[in-house]
Amino acid sequence: MGALLLSGARLPGGDRRGDGGLVDVIVRDGRIASVSPDDSRGAGRGGALETVVLDGRWLVPGLWDHHVHFTQWAQTAQRLDVSGARSAADAARLVRERVEERPGDDVVVGFGFHDALWPDEPTRELLDAAAGERPVVLIAGDLHCSWLNTAGMRCFAPAASAALLVEDESFALTRILGAADEATQDAWATDAARAAASHGVVGIVDLEYGWNLDTWSRRFAAGFELLRVESGFYGEHREQAAALGLPTGASIDGTRGLLTLGPFKIISDGSMGTRTALCSHEYPDGGHGVANLSPEQLEEHLRFAVEHGLEPAVHAIGDEANRRALDAFERVGAHGRIEHAQLLDAADVRRFAPLGVTASVQPEHAMDDRDTADRLWAGLTGRAFPLADLLAAGARLAFGSDAPVAPLDPWAAIASAVFRAREGREPWHPEQCIPVEAALTASTRGRIASGEPADLAVLEADPFAVGPEELRRMPVAATILAGRFTHDRLR
Repeated sequence: MGALLLSGARLPGGDRRGDGGLVDVIVRDGRIASVSPDDSRGAGRGGALETVVLDGRWLVPGLWDHHVHFTQWAQTAQRLDVSGARSAADAARLVRERVEERPGDDVVVGFGFHDALWPDEPTRELLDAAAGERPVVLIAGDLHCSWLNTAGMRCFAPAASAALLVEDESFALTRILGAADEATQDAWATDAARAAASHGVVGIVDLEYGWNLDTWSRRFAAGFELLRVESGFYGEHREQAAALGLPTGASIDGTRGLLTLGPFKIISDGSMGTRTALCSHEYPDGGHGVANLSPEQLEEHLRFAVEHGLEPAVHAIGDEANRRALDAFERVGAHGRIEHAQLLDAADVRRFAPLGVTASVQPEHAMDDRDTADRLWAGLTGRAFPLADLLAAGARLAFGSDAPVAPLDPWAAIASAVFRAREGREPWHPEQCIPVEAALTASTRGRIASGEPADLAVLEADPFAVGPEELRRMPVAATILAGRFTHDRLR
Protein backbone atom coordinates (compact mmCIF):
# COMPACT_ATOMS: atom_id res chain seq x y z
CA MET A 1 0.00 0.00 0.00
CA GLY A 2 1.52 3.32 -1.11
CA ALA A 3 2.01 6.36 1.07
CA LEU A 4 -0.32 9.32 0.72
CA LEU A 5 0.03 13.00 1.55
CA LEU A 6 -3.17 14.94 2.14
CA SER A 7 -1.92 18.49 1.74
CA GLY A 8 -3.63 21.61 3.00
CA ALA A 9 -6.35 20.08 5.15
CA ARG A 10 -8.41 22.08 7.59
CA LEU A 11 -9.77 20.61 10.82
CA PRO A 12 -13.42 21.44 11.60
CA GLY A 13 -14.07 24.14 14.13
CA GLY A 14 -10.54 25.50 13.81
CA ASP A 15 -11.74 29.10 13.63
CA ARG A 16 -13.80 28.57 16.76
CA ARG A 17 -10.77 27.10 18.56
CA GLY A 18 -8.41 29.72 17.20
CA ASP A 19 -6.19 27.19 15.39
CA GLY A 20 -7.64 27.46 11.91
CA GLY A 21 -4.33 26.87 10.10
CA LEU A 22 -3.88 24.22 7.45
CA VAL A 23 -2.27 20.85 8.17
CA ASP A 24 -0.68 18.07 6.16
CA VAL A 25 -1.59 14.49 6.91
CA ILE A 26 0.65 11.62 5.84
CA VAL A 27 -0.84 8.14 5.55
CA ARG A 28 1.24 4.96 5.43
CA ASP A 29 0.17 1.32 5.63
CA GLY A 30 -3.44 2.22 6.28
CA ARG A 31 -2.71 4.47 9.25
CA ILE A 32 -2.06 8.14 9.88
CA ALA A 33 1.72 8.51 10.09
CA SER A 34 1.80 12.20 10.98
CA VAL A 35 -0.20 15.41 11.24
CA SER A 36 1.83 18.58 10.90
CA PRO A 37 1.50 22.23 9.82
CA ASP A 38 0.98 22.60 6.10
CA ASP A 39 4.16 22.65 3.99
CA SER A 40 3.09 23.42 0.46
CA ARG A 41 6.60 22.69 -0.78
CA GLY A 42 6.56 19.19 0.70
CA ALA A 43 9.93 19.77 2.37
CA GLY A 44 11.39 16.98 4.44
CA ARG A 45 8.73 14.44 3.53
CA GLY A 46 11.08 11.70 2.41
CA GLY A 47 10.08 8.72 0.27
CA ALA A 48 7.56 8.52 -2.57
CA LEU A 49 4.27 10.10 -1.65
CA GLU A 50 1.13 10.45 -3.72
CA THR A 51 0.02 14.01 -2.99
CA VAL A 52 -3.63 15.03 -2.95
CA VAL A 53 -4.15 18.76 -2.46
CA LEU A 54 -7.20 19.47 -0.32
CA ASP A 55 -7.10 23.25 -0.79
CA GLY A 56 -8.42 23.98 2.69
CA ARG A 57 -11.20 21.42 2.67
CA TRP A 58 -12.19 20.02 6.06
CA LEU A 59 -10.93 16.65 7.25
CA VAL A 60 -12.82 14.50 9.79
CA PRO A 61 -12.62 10.89 10.91
CA GLY A 62 -14.64 8.60 8.64
CA LEU A 63 -18.26 8.22 9.68
CA TRP A 64 -19.95 5.13 11.10
CA ASP A 65 -23.57 4.04 11.09
CA HIS A 66 -23.89 2.07 14.30
CA HIS A 67 -27.25 0.41 13.51
CA VAL A 68 -28.31 -0.74 10.05
CA HIS A 69 -30.24 -3.59 8.45
CA PHE A 70 -28.03 -3.59 5.41
CA THR A 71 -29.66 -6.19 3.18
CA GLN A 72 -33.05 -4.54 3.63
CA TRP A 73 -31.51 -1.13 2.99
CA ALA A 74 -29.90 -2.45 -0.20
CA GLN A 75 -33.27 -3.82 -1.31
CA THR A 76 -35.21 -0.65 -0.57
CA ALA A 77 -34.40 0.93 -3.93
CA GLN A 78 -36.16 -2.03 -5.58
CA ARG A 79 -39.37 -1.61 -3.55
CA LEU A 80 -42.47 0.53 -3.82
CA ASP A 81 -42.12 3.63 -1.66
CA VAL A 82 -45.26 4.07 0.42
CA SER A 83 -43.68 6.34 3.04
CA GLY A 84 -45.66 9.33 1.81
CA ALA A 85 -49.06 7.66 2.14
CA ARG A 86 -51.35 9.72 4.36
CA SER A 87 -54.00 7.01 4.74
CA ALA A 88 -54.57 3.33 4.10
CA ALA A 89 -56.58 4.27 1.01
CA ASP A 90 -53.67 6.38 -0.23
CA ALA A 91 -51.27 3.46 0.21
CA ALA A 92 -53.68 1.21 -1.68
CA ARG A 93 -53.75 3.78 -4.50
CA LEU A 94 -49.95 3.58 -4.77
CA VAL A 95 -50.20 -0.21 -4.96
CA ARG A 96 -52.82 0.02 -7.72
CA GLU A 97 -50.58 2.36 -9.71
CA ARG A 98 -47.60 -0.01 -9.35
CA VAL A 99 -49.71 -2.99 -10.50
CA GLU A 100 -50.90 -1.04 -13.54
CA GLU A 101 -47.39 0.17 -14.39
CA ARG A 102 -45.74 -3.23 -13.95
CA PRO A 103 -48.12 -6.07 -14.86
CA GLY A 104 -47.17 -9.57 -13.82
CA ASP A 105 -47.64 -12.10 -11.07
CA ASP A 106 -44.62 -11.30 -8.90
CA VAL A 107 -45.03 -10.03 -5.35
CA VAL A 108 -45.50 -6.28 -4.97
CA VAL A 109 -43.30 -5.33 -2.02
CA GLY A 110 -43.61 -1.85 -0.57
CA PHE A 111 -41.83 -0.16 2.27
CA GLY A 112 -42.21 2.77 4.62
CA PHE A 113 -45.85 3.14 5.67
CA HIS A 114 -46.70 4.74 9.03
CA ASP A 115 -50.27 3.90 10.02
CA ALA A 116 -50.36 5.36 13.55
CA LEU A 117 -51.74 8.68 12.26
CA TRP A 118 -53.93 7.29 9.46
CA PRO A 119 -57.64 8.14 9.63
CA ASP A 120 -58.63 4.69 8.26
CA GLU A 121 -57.71 1.06 8.93
CA PRO A 122 -55.30 -0.96 6.76
CA THR A 123 -57.47 -3.90 5.68
CA ARG A 124 -57.06 -6.82 3.31
CA GLU A 125 -60.03 -5.59 1.33
CA LEU A 126 -58.30 -2.31 0.44
CA LEU A 127 -55.27 -4.10 -0.98
CA ASP A 128 -57.42 -6.78 -2.64
CA ALA A 129 -59.32 -4.08 -4.51
CA ALA A 130 -56.02 -2.49 -5.57
CA ALA A 131 -54.14 -5.61 -6.66
CA GLY A 132 -56.62 -8.46 -7.07
CA GLU A 133 -54.81 -11.82 -7.03
CA ARG A 134 -51.36 -10.20 -7.20
CA PRO A 135 -49.63 -10.82 -3.84
CA VAL A 136 -48.90 -7.60 -1.94
CA VAL A 137 -46.69 -7.11 1.12
CA LEU A 138 -46.21 -3.62 2.54
CA ILE A 139 -43.58 -3.30 5.28
CA ALA A 140 -43.97 -0.56 7.88
CA GLY A 141 -41.30 2.08 8.18
CA ASP A 142 -40.30 0.79 11.63
CA LEU A 143 -39.94 -2.83 10.35
CA HIS A 144 -42.18 -4.15 13.14
CA CYS A 145 -45.35 -4.56 11.08
CA SER A 146 -46.37 -5.83 7.62
CA TRP A 147 -49.68 -5.34 5.78
CA LEU A 148 -50.75 -8.04 3.30
CA ASN A 149 -53.61 -8.67 0.93
CA THR A 150 -55.39 -12.02 0.68
CA ALA A 151 -53.05 -13.33 -2.03
CA GLY A 152 -50.06 -12.26 0.03
CA MET A 153 -51.43 -14.05 3.07
CA ARG A 154 -51.87 -17.25 1.05
CA CYS A 155 -48.23 -17.04 -0.01
CA PHE A 156 -46.58 -16.06 3.26
CA ALA A 157 -48.91 -16.43 6.25
CA PRO A 158 -51.82 -18.78 5.50
CA ALA A 159 -52.55 -19.34 9.19
CA ALA A 160 -52.81 -15.63 10.03
CA SER A 161 -56.22 -14.05 10.48
CA ALA A 162 -55.42 -10.32 10.58
CA ALA A 163 -54.25 -8.14 7.71
CA LEU A 164 -51.33 -6.90 9.80
CA LEU A 165 -48.47 -9.11 10.93
CA VAL A 166 -46.54 -7.68 13.86
CA GLU A 167 -43.25 -8.35 15.65
CA ASP A 168 -41.91 -11.92 15.16
CA GLU A 169 -44.38 -12.78 12.37
CA SER A 170 -43.36 -9.65 10.49
CA PHE A 171 -39.65 -10.26 11.07
CA ALA A 172 -40.01 -13.81 9.69
CA LEU A 173 -41.72 -12.47 6.57
CA THR A 174 -38.96 -9.90 6.11
CA ARG A 175 -36.37 -12.67 6.10
CA ILE A 176 -38.30 -14.58 3.43
CA LEU A 177 -38.59 -11.50 1.21
CA GLY A 178 -34.85 -10.94 1.51
CA ALA A 179 -34.04 -14.28 -0.10
CA ALA A 180 -32.82 -13.06 -3.50
CA ASP A 181 -30.03 -15.01 -5.17
CA GLU A 182 -26.53 -14.30 -3.88
CA ALA A 183 -25.28 -12.52 -6.99
CA THR A 184 -28.23 -10.12 -6.96
CA GLN A 185 -27.92 -9.46 -3.23
CA ASP A 186 -24.21 -8.81 -3.53
CA ALA A 187 -24.69 -6.39 -6.44
CA TRP A 188 -27.30 -4.46 -4.45
CA ALA A 189 -24.98 -4.44 -1.43
CA THR A 190 -22.12 -3.02 -3.47
CA ASP A 191 -24.34 -0.25 -4.83
CA ALA A 192 -25.56 0.58 -1.32
CA ALA A 193 -22.00 0.59 0.03
CA ARG A 194 -20.84 2.99 -2.70
CA ALA A 195 -23.72 5.30 -1.84
CA ALA A 196 -22.76 5.14 1.85
CA ALA A 197 -19.13 5.94 1.03
CA SER A 198 -20.30 9.01 -0.88
CA HIS A 199 -21.62 10.33 2.46
CA GLY A 200 -18.27 9.76 4.18
CA VAL A 201 -19.20 6.40 5.71
CA VAL A 202 -16.33 4.02 6.44
CA GLY A 203 -18.09 1.48 8.65
CA ILE A 204 -21.41 -0.03 9.69
CA VAL A 205 -22.79 -2.19 12.46
CA ASP A 206 -25.02 -4.55 10.50
CA LEU A 207 -27.94 -5.87 12.54
CA GLU A 208 -29.70 -7.55 9.63
CA TYR A 209 -31.90 -10.48 10.60
CA GLY A 210 -30.39 -13.92 10.12
CA TRP A 211 -26.79 -15.15 10.13
CA ASN A 212 -24.93 -12.67 7.95
CA LEU A 213 -21.32 -13.37 8.88
CA ASP A 214 -21.06 -15.94 6.09
CA THR A 215 -22.68 -13.52 3.65
CA TRP A 216 -20.18 -10.81 4.43
CA SER A 217 -17.27 -13.27 4.38
CA ARG A 218 -18.31 -14.25 0.85
CA ARG A 219 -18.42 -10.62 -0.23
CA PHE A 220 -15.01 -9.81 1.19
CA ALA A 221 -13.55 -12.96 -0.37
CA ALA A 222 -14.84 -11.68 -3.72
CA GLY A 223 -13.02 -8.37 -3.25
CA PHE A 224 -15.52 -6.16 -1.42
CA GLU A 225 -13.60 -3.46 0.49
CA LEU A 226 -15.86 -0.42 0.54
CA LEU A 227 -16.76 -0.52 4.26
CA ARG A 228 -15.74 -1.92 7.60
CA VAL A 229 -18.51 -4.22 8.77
CA GLU A 230 -19.39 -5.44 12.26
CA SER A 231 -21.80 -8.30 11.62
CA GLY A 232 -24.30 -8.74 14.44
CA PHE A 233 -26.62 -11.67 15.13
CA TYR A 234 -29.76 -12.60 17.07
CA GLY A 235 -30.72 -15.13 19.72
CA GLU A 236 -31.41 -17.97 17.30
CA HIS A 237 -27.76 -17.81 16.21
CA ARG A 238 -26.08 -17.15 19.53
CA GLU A 239 -24.72 -20.71 19.84
CA GLN A 240 -23.32 -20.48 16.33
CA ALA A 241 -21.59 -17.22 17.26
CA ALA A 242 -20.25 -18.63 20.52
CA ALA A 243 -18.88 -21.68 18.69
CA LEU A 244 -16.53 -19.40 16.76
CA GLY A 245 -14.66 -18.81 20.02
CA LEU A 246 -14.32 -15.13 19.11
CA PRO A 247 -15.35 -12.09 21.15
CA THR A 248 -17.29 -9.22 19.65
CA GLY A 249 -14.85 -7.08 17.69
CA ALA A 250 -12.59 -9.95 16.62
CA SER A 251 -11.50 -9.91 12.98
CA ILE A 252 -12.67 -12.63 10.62
CA ASP A 253 -9.92 -14.41 8.71
CA GLY A 254 -9.51 -13.54 5.05
CA THR A 255 -11.23 -10.16 5.23
CA ARG A 256 -8.17 -7.90 5.53
CA GLY A 257 -9.30 -6.81 8.99
CA LEU A 258 -12.45 -5.17 7.57
CA LEU A 259 -15.01 -7.70 8.85
CA THR A 260 -15.46 -8.33 12.57
CA LEU A 261 -17.95 -10.20 14.71
CA GLY A 262 -20.60 -7.74 15.82
CA PRO A 263 -22.93 -7.51 18.82
CA PHE A 264 -25.58 -9.94 20.03
CA LYS A 265 -28.93 -8.25 19.28
CA ILE A 266 -31.71 -8.93 21.81
CA ILE A 267 -35.21 -7.60 21.09
CA SER A 268 -37.01 -6.82 24.36
CA ASP A 269 -40.03 -4.83 23.11
CA GLY A 270 -41.64 -3.56 19.93
CA SER A 271 -41.96 -0.12 18.34
CA MET A 272 -43.84 3.08 19.07
CA GLY A 273 -45.70 3.27 15.74
CA THR A 274 -46.99 -0.29 16.10
CA ARG A 275 -47.96 0.51 19.72
CA THR A 276 -45.84 -2.41 20.91
CA ALA A 277 -43.04 -0.42 22.60
CA LEU A 278 -43.33 -1.36 26.27
CA CYS A 279 -44.32 1.71 28.27
CA SER A 280 -45.30 2.53 31.82
CA HIS A 281 -48.24 4.55 30.51
CA GLU A 282 -51.20 3.34 28.48
CA TYR A 283 -51.55 4.07 24.78
CA PRO A 284 -54.60 6.09 23.64
CA ASP A 285 -56.27 2.94 22.28
CA GLY A 286 -55.31 0.85 25.31
CA GLY A 287 -52.46 -1.42 26.25
CA HIS A 288 -48.91 -0.77 27.38
CA GLY A 289 -47.05 -2.48 24.53
CA VAL A 290 -45.39 -5.89 24.62
CA ALA A 291 -42.50 -7.53 26.42
CA ASN A 292 -40.90 -9.96 23.99
CA LEU A 293 -38.81 -11.42 26.82
CA SER A 294 -39.42 -11.98 30.51
CA PRO A 295 -36.89 -10.39 32.90
CA GLU A 296 -35.45 -13.87 33.47
CA GLN A 297 -35.06 -14.53 29.74
CA LEU A 298 -33.40 -11.15 29.22
CA GLU A 299 -30.94 -11.80 32.04
CA GLU A 300 -30.15 -15.25 30.66
CA HIS A 301 -29.25 -13.72 27.28
CA LEU A 302 -26.98 -11.18 28.99
CA ARG A 303 -25.25 -13.88 31.04
CA PHE A 304 -24.65 -15.89 27.88
CA ALA A 305 -23.13 -12.80 26.26
CA VAL A 306 -20.81 -12.15 29.20
CA GLU A 307 -19.70 -15.79 29.36
CA HIS A 308 -18.73 -15.81 25.67
CA GLY A 309 -17.25 -12.32 25.30
CA LEU A 310 -20.14 -11.09 23.18
CA GLU A 311 -21.41 -7.52 23.39
CA PRO A 312 -25.16 -7.48 24.11
CA ALA A 313 -27.23 -4.94 22.18
CA VAL A 314 -30.70 -4.78 23.71
CA HIS A 315 -33.50 -3.28 21.63
CA ALA A 316 -35.58 -1.19 24.03
CA ILE A 317 -37.86 1.68 22.96
CA GLY A 318 -40.49 2.26 25.65
CA ASP A 319 -39.58 3.59 29.09
CA GLU A 320 -40.55 0.34 30.82
CA ALA A 321 -38.48 -1.69 28.35
CA ASN A 322 -35.48 0.56 28.98
CA ARG A 323 -35.88 0.29 32.74
CA ARG A 324 -36.01 -3.50 32.52
CA ALA A 325 -32.98 -3.59 30.22
CA LEU A 326 -30.94 -1.42 32.58
CA ASP A 327 -32.06 -3.55 35.52
CA ALA A 328 -30.83 -6.65 33.69
CA PHE A 329 -27.47 -5.06 32.85
CA GLU A 330 -27.08 -4.10 36.51
CA ARG A 331 -28.00 -7.51 37.92
CA VAL A 332 -25.75 -9.39 35.49
CA GLY A 333 -22.89 -6.90 35.64
CA ALA A 334 -22.75 -6.74 31.85
CA HIS A 335 -21.63 -3.84 29.67
CA GLY A 336 -23.13 -3.30 26.25
CA ARG A 337 -25.62 -1.22 24.30
CA ILE A 338 -29.26 -0.30 24.37
CA GLU A 339 -30.60 0.16 20.87
CA HIS A 340 -33.02 3.08 20.38
CA ALA A 341 -33.61 4.20 24.01
CA GLN A 342 -36.40 6.42 22.72
CA LEU A 343 -38.37 7.08 25.91
CA LEU A 344 -36.56 7.29 29.24
CA ASP A 345 -37.30 8.31 32.80
CA ALA A 346 -34.84 10.85 34.17
CA ALA A 347 -33.65 8.36 36.78
CA ASP A 348 -32.84 5.84 34.05
CA VAL A 349 -30.96 8.41 31.97
CA ARG A 350 -28.49 8.68 34.83
CA ARG A 351 -27.87 4.91 34.90
CA PHE A 352 -26.25 4.49 31.46
CA ALA A 353 -22.80 5.84 32.28
CA PRO A 354 -22.28 4.07 35.65
CA LEU A 355 -23.41 0.78 34.13
CA GLY A 356 -21.16 1.15 31.08
CA VAL A 357 -24.12 0.95 28.72
CA THR A 358 -23.93 2.82 25.40
CA ALA A 359 -27.03 4.60 24.13
CA SER A 360 -27.14 3.45 20.50
CA VAL A 361 -29.65 5.97 19.19
CA GLN A 362 -31.11 7.18 15.90
CA PRO A 363 -31.70 10.95 16.02
CA GLU A 364 -33.48 11.04 12.67
CA HIS A 365 -36.28 8.95 14.21
CA ALA A 366 -37.11 11.94 16.39
CA MET A 367 -37.95 13.88 13.25
CA ASP A 368 -39.80 11.00 11.58
CA ASP A 369 -41.82 10.17 14.70
CA ARG A 370 -42.43 13.53 16.32
CA ASP A 371 -46.11 13.75 15.32
CA THR A 372 -46.75 10.11 16.22
CA ALA A 373 -45.00 10.61 19.57
CA ASP A 374 -47.05 13.72 20.31
CA ARG A 375 -50.17 11.57 19.90
CA LEU A 376 -49.12 8.23 21.39
CA TRP A 377 -46.83 9.62 24.10
CA ALA A 378 -48.79 12.82 24.78
CA GLY A 379 -47.36 14.76 27.70
CA LEU A 380 -44.24 12.59 27.81
CA THR A 381 -42.26 13.77 24.80
CA GLY A 382 -39.99 15.98 26.88
CA ARG A 383 -38.18 12.76 27.74
CA ALA A 384 -38.37 11.22 24.26
CA PHE A 385 -35.07 10.95 22.38
CA PRO A 386 -33.34 12.75 25.30
CA LEU A 387 -29.92 13.16 23.72
CA ALA A 388 -28.85 16.24 25.69
CA ASP A 389 -29.88 14.62 28.96
CA LEU A 390 -27.93 11.46 28.13
CA LEU A 391 -24.88 13.50 27.14
CA ALA A 392 -25.05 15.60 30.32
CA ALA A 393 -25.27 12.40 32.37
CA GLY A 394 -22.03 11.13 30.83
CA ALA A 395 -23.55 8.43 28.64
CA ARG A 396 -21.69 7.36 25.53
CA LEU A 397 -23.79 8.04 22.42
CA ALA A 398 -23.48 6.01 19.22
CA PHE A 399 -25.53 7.27 16.29
CA GLY A 400 -27.16 5.09 13.66
CA SER A 401 -29.91 5.23 11.07
CA ASP A 402 -31.72 1.90 11.55
CA ALA A 403 -31.74 1.86 7.74
CA PRO A 404 -34.04 1.31 5.96
CA VAL A 405 -36.17 2.93 8.68
CA ALA A 406 -34.17 6.11 7.95
CA PRO A 407 -31.62 6.59 5.15
CA LEU A 408 -28.07 5.35 5.68
CA ASP A 409 -26.63 8.85 5.92
CA PRO A 410 -24.99 9.95 9.18
CA TRP A 411 -25.35 13.62 8.24
CA ALA A 412 -29.13 13.31 8.64
CA ALA A 413 -28.61 11.92 12.15
CA ILE A 414 -26.08 14.62 13.01
CA ALA A 415 -28.34 17.43 11.77
CA SER A 416 -31.35 16.07 13.66
CA ALA A 417 -29.31 15.77 16.86
CA VAL A 418 -27.89 19.29 16.59
CA PHE A 419 -31.00 21.17 15.47
CA ARG A 420 -34.00 18.87 16.27
CA ALA A 421 -35.68 20.21 13.15
CA ARG A 422 -36.29 19.30 9.52
CA GLU A 423 -38.13 20.64 6.49
CA GLY A 424 -38.51 24.13 7.92
CA ARG A 425 -40.49 23.08 10.99
CA GLU A 426 -39.86 24.53 14.43
CA PRO A 427 -37.41 22.52 16.54
CA TRP A 428 -39.03 19.73 18.51
CA HIS A 429 -37.97 19.91 22.15
CA PRO A 430 -34.91 22.06 21.37
CA GLU A 431 -33.70 21.61 24.96
CA GLN A 432 -32.48 18.20 23.76
CA CYS A 433 -30.22 19.63 21.01
CA ILE A 434 -26.56 18.68 21.40
CA PRO A 435 -23.37 20.38 20.12
CA VAL A 436 -21.95 19.52 16.71
CA GLU A 437 -18.78 18.19 18.29
CA ALA A 438 -20.74 15.67 20.36
CA ALA A 439 -22.81 14.62 17.35
CA LEU A 440 -19.67 14.05 15.27
CA THR A 441 -18.11 12.03 18.07
CA ALA A 442 -21.22 9.84 18.19
CA SER A 443 -20.96 9.29 14.43
CA THR A 444 -17.24 8.57 14.15
CA ARG A 445 -14.47 6.47 15.66
CA GLY A 446 -10.89 7.53 16.16
CA ARG A 447 -9.20 10.91 15.75
CA ILE A 448 -7.08 12.81 13.25
CA ALA A 449 -3.86 11.85 15.01
CA SER A 450 -0.68 9.87 14.43
CA GLY A 451 -1.21 6.13 14.78
CA GLU A 452 -4.95 6.22 14.17
CA PRO A 453 -6.51 4.22 11.28
CA ALA A 454 -6.57 6.25 8.07
CA ASP A 455 -10.38 6.19 7.89
CA LEU A 456 -11.18 9.74 6.84
CA ALA A 457 -13.75 11.96 5.16
CA VAL A 458 -12.97 15.18 3.28
CA LEU A 459 -15.77 17.76 3.48
CA GLU A 460 -16.58 20.80 1.36
CA ALA A 461 -17.81 22.81 4.37
CA ASP A 462 -17.07 23.19 8.06
CA PRO A 463 -19.77 21.26 9.97
CA PHE A 464 -19.34 23.68 12.89
CA ALA A 465 -20.30 26.65 10.76
CA VAL A 466 -23.34 25.62 8.68
CA GLY A 467 -27.08 25.67 9.23
CA PRO A 468 -29.44 22.72 9.59
CA GLU A 469 -30.12 22.02 5.92
CA GLU A 470 -26.48 22.53 4.92
CA LEU A 471 -25.39 20.12 7.65
CA ARG A 472 -27.99 17.57 6.58
CA ARG A 473 -26.74 17.73 2.99
CA MET A 474 -23.03 17.96 3.80
CA PRO A 475 -21.07 17.54 0.54
CA VAL A 476 -18.31 14.96 0.84
CA ALA A 477 -15.38 15.36 -1.54
CA ALA A 478 -13.65 12.09 -0.67
CA THR A 479 -13.79 9.11 1.67
CA ILE A 480 -10.69 7.14 2.63
CA LEU A 481 -10.79 3.69 4.23
CA ALA A 482 -7.53 2.23 5.57
CA GLY A 483 -5.64 4.64 3.33
CA ARG A 484 -7.62 3.82 0.15
CA PHE A 485 -10.13 6.07 -1.58
CA THR A 486 -13.62 4.57 -1.58
CA HIS A 487 -15.22 7.80 -2.82
CA ASP A 488 -13.22 10.38 -4.74
CA ARG A 489 -14.22 13.69 -6.28
CA LEU A 490 -10.74 15.20 -5.83
CA ARG A 491 -8.53 13.38 -8.30
